[in-house]
Amino acid sequence: PLCSNNNPYASFGATLARDEEQNLWSTPHDMTHTEADDDRVLYNMIVVRNQLDKDSEEWQKLNYDIYTLRQTRKEVRSRWKHILEDLGFQKEADSLLSVTKLSIISDSQNMGKARDILLKLSEETNIFPTSWELSERYLFVVDRLIALDAADEFFKMASVVYPKRPSGER
Repeated sequence: PLCSNNNPYASFGATLARDEEQNLWSTPHDMTHTEADDDRVLYNMIVVRNQLDKDSEEWQKLNYDIYTLRQTRKEVRSRWKHILEDLGFQKEADSLLSVTKLSIISDSQNMGKARDILLKLSEETNIFPTSWELSERYLFVVDRLIALDAADEFFKMASVVYPKRPSGER
């Protein structure tokens, strides 16, 4: 007989629900999220939504906002992956984009350069949506590109593939 004290699967459903709440980026059970500000915003939206009645207008609006934010994040990640693959990092693209709570900056001297490149990507390309707040996640990715001596090539490719367009143009 399986008694809950000895059953290793007793909390399985609770673990799945907790994993889904922590699914802050885009895919189920994605544990690559950081605990950055943008993650906390999304997490708080999920917590508030889960406290609301599913039939309410507020729940539907929050659910739509959560979905939209996740889709935007998927799109940005896809853009970065596309450029990495074009630069020859087909096999490494996913690992270069994987940022966890345990990720570290490879060289503290690169931090300033990584911030500058990330800001330049934000201002001079459309790799990020207009309303996007810079994510700490991509600071780690740029740091890795600097370590691989590929950050400048990444910026050049992003400028070609996702050029900044005047605000009226689509």
